[in-house]
Amino acid sequence: MDPTTMGLVGVGVMLLLFMTRMPVAYVMTLVGFVGFSCLISLKGGMNLLSRSIYDAFSSYSLATIPLFILMGQLAFNSGISRRLYDAAYCFFGHVRGGLAMATVTACTAFGAVCGSSPATAATMTTVGLPEMKRYGYADSLATGAIASGGSMGMIMPPSVVLIIYGVLTEQSIGALFVAGILPALLMTLLFVGAIAMQCALNPKLGPAGERTPLAARFKSLMGLADTLLIFLLVIGGMFFGWFTPNEAASIGVLGVLAISLVKRQLTWRAFVNSLYETLRTSCMVLFLVAGAGVFGKFLAVTRIPFNVATWVSAFDLPPFAIMAMIVGIFFIGGCFMDALALIMLTIPVFFPVVTNLGYDPIWFGIIIVLVTQIGVITPPVGINVYVVYGMSRKIAPSVSLEAIFRGVMPFLAAIVFGIALLFVFPEIVMVLPNIMY
Repeated sequence: MDPTTMGLVGVGVMLLLFMTRMPVAYVMTLVGFVGFSCLISLKGGMNLLSRSIYDAFSSYSLATIPLFILMGQLAFNSGISRRLYDAAYCFFGHVRGGLAMATVTACTAFGAVCGSSPATAATMTTVGLPEMKRYGYADSLATGAIASGGSMGMIMPPSVVLIIYGVLTEQSIGALFVAGILPALLMTLLFVGAIAMQCALNPKLGPAGERTPLAARFKSLMGLADTLLIFLLVIGGMFFGWFTPNEAASIGVLGVLAISLVKRQLTWRAFVNSLYETLRTSCMVLFLVAGAGVFGKFLAVTRIPFNVATWVSAFDLPPFAIMAMIVGIFFIGGCFMDALALIMLTIPVFFPVVTNLGYDPIWFGIIIVLVTQIGVITPPVGINVYVVYGMSRKIAPSVSLEAIFRGVMPFLAAIVFGIALLFVFPEIVMVLPNIMY
């Protein structure tokens, strides 16, 4: 069997194993190891397997992942997410769909100290869903807003996905973080607009809540002080070159821990839970990185990435048309694969093509993260949808999986519109990195 055919067989086997719900990291590792061993040798496959796992867990660049995850866990267990939601509710709660708008806004703010999309969705489900159910919100709007708002953790710095992209393409992680700020705010506004349009067409989806007095609104802003301080410390420190991403992550962890201890809002049990969840999530991500490394090397020896890149480049089309094709491939792939796995599998294939077309790699990174953001709320993968569904079983057992998927559809349209805006106005992405450098 020639290498290309072996590669296609490997991809087919991988897709079949995905359907068995076998963890993505294990699937990529197994298929990559077996395929590489068949094409090269068993000894070469064993060396590849051991080196990929060691490189993933000893990488200095990837050390930011467990640090940022720990920062988010400490923020959640110390009540920062609850204060963010309360502040957002004070300003939006009295309008139709206001609680859903508050939830989306709080998701964006929590993403600034979390960096994980599923973690943001899980956190805001426990905080926002009971309140929306209490005020009579429709299941589709309530859960759709949480699942979609949770995806903001992918684009709002510090983002784990942006870290992975930066490592794979050797781009500045600090520049990627800064580039993600304005697109994240844009997507938040588009999500709020989507909620407003839904409630204008059907007011029963999100009844208006109680109006908060003006004095209480300003008082609630104190709940944003912790998040704003940590965000400015982490992102501002990288922006001005005071410390590297790894140092910024360490500073962020110490900052959240110090604030929590000073305010006496972090118990010993909550601290231990934060460490446990950080260890569990970090191992999952790092094994995913290692598995993608093994599978990527297998694809490399099959020459499939080279052949695909040659095929795409051979089209006699303008650069924007080829770019649209690449985005379409990511869009379809995001519906079937985890965002991290998709990026690690496809970036080595398409990144050289994109740079040869003259597109800025920082801009491309933000676009791809937004496209794969769609994948976390669309079937059949839709990890955020399943996270919200699982968490809602304890809060509102009547919520169905179909209602959540139905609820995310307007937000999908908002993401597509946002991507189109960034295509037309790339300055939205590049203005802050250009100032930084």
